Amino acid sequence: MPLDYLWNVTKEIARHEGKVAAKNHMTSSMTEKYGTYYRIISILADLALVNLAGYIAYLLTKWPLESIDFHHINSIHILLINFIWIYAAQIAQLYQDIFAKDAIPTVKQSIFAFSLFAISISLLIYLVPEFKVSNHLALYTLCLFAPMLFAGKIAFLLLRRTHRANLIEYTRIVIVGAGPIGTELARIMESKSSMGYQVVGFFDDKPDLRVAEVNILGSVADCIEYVKMNNIKEVFCALPDRALNKINTLMREADREMIRFKLVPDVKDYFKKNVNVKMLGHFPVISPRAEPLESISNKVFKRLFDIVFSLFAIVFVMSWLLPILAIWIKLESKGPVFFRQQRSGKDNAPFWCLKFRSMTVNADSDSMQATKNDKRITRLGAFMRKTSIDELPQFFNVLMGDMSVVGPRPHMLQHTNDYSELIDQFMVRHFVLPGITGWAQVSGHRGETNEDGAMEKRVEADIWYLENWSMWLDLKITFLTVWQVLLGHKNAY
Repeated sequence: MPLDYLWNVTKEIARHEGKVAAKNHMTSSMTEKYGTYYRIISILADLALVNLAGYIAYLLTKWPLESIDFHHINSIHILLINFIWIYAAQIAQLYQDIFAKDAIPTVKQSIFAFSLFAISISLLIYLVPEFKVSNHLALYTLCLFAPMLFAGKIAFLLLRRTHRANLIEYTRIVIVGAGPIGTELARIMESKSSMGYQVVGFFDDKPDLRVAEVNILGSVADCIEYVKMNNIKEVFCALPDRALNKINTLMREADREMIRFKLVPDVKDYFKKNVNVKMLGHFPVISPRAEPLESISNKVFKRLFDIVFSLFAIVFVMSWLLPILAIWIKLESKGPVFFRQQRSGKDNAPFWCLKFRSMTVNADSDSMQATKNDKRITRLGAFMRKTSIDELPQFFNVLMGDMSVVGPRPHMLQHTNDYSELIDQFMVRHFVLPGITGWAQVSGHRGETNEDGAMEKRVEADIWYLENWSMWLDLKITFLTVWQVLLGHKNAY
């Protein structure tokens, strides 16, 4: 793709985004069926939790129960506290797109809403003399409401996972350009329903594409009139770079009709995945991926999380569990308590990965993966592998800086050499520290990799994590890992 084309496209996108910025009050790309009803239910549920927390806090401050006098409760104060919560939640946009938005934004908004609520209550107590609520009552209420709120949101997110697709009302869009880029874009939208798009059809000036079972609705010139008549608010343009004049004309027509226009430039010959575009002066510079962990501040936050979490696991779990398992492992089979194996770390540097020994000592441990009904696995080892207890010593690896709590799982050196020859972009996963758990594992890609495409899916998930890292994502993966450990995993053996 020529640089002058990319530069022209960049200028046109910048101009277009400036014009449509004032139109952001229009509907978002994902709306919800019966959203108003569910929003009201969510508001009422949270208000019930606020009042329940306040009621329990009042009982605690007035203990013993014989001294409680409900006649002294000020109804105005209760109403004010409820209004403060609604206002805080509204500022945090907690009740918007409750089915469409992902788990991490939901948790972020819950924390922001609670923080704003707590600060507002504290300011009222100290700045408004008429607001006569004791410090103990306010503190107890906040301490009770916080776990209630977050437990409710987590329970909602877990229940939502199985019904989410049925609760989202999809935005109908059309694609201009039915070539390889347009059809691939449609395939991605259809396969990832959480994006919230429904492709109505294509517009293209090549009539021969109709024969290829592509739903051609008309020529490029017919597009704007069609979307106006059918109340479609978004147009995705996937025309090739040689059609720059058509792209510019279509973009201007979309602006006039208040239709969102989104350009999909053809970069397939350069990159096969998400790209990151930055401007150096007037030059657009494209890199194949964004890497949040290249930021020093992000590295510091992740390392602090690793240290705190691993210390917690070592002090409160390993301290008492290690002696028990050590005796049990020794009684069941001969050999060391810990299994040490060289694995590929960050930048492909080898390190000694620690595990509780779950197999009898054997000569194939450094080359052969565990399989279902593997005779090398001991009875205790089968239990440890099923519950992931055998991975606990890796928290020492985390403290030493060889691993992270969350990251791509480290492979044996031989497997790294083998897979790097077979799988495109396999070595990219080594840009970050390997982890005890990762996005691939909580997404179901764990265990044996002898099925067709199993390792490719794991690598794809690992690279997605590398490109989309955030502290909230690490917390989400950690929570899902604990959840899966409690429930068990069918591929853990």
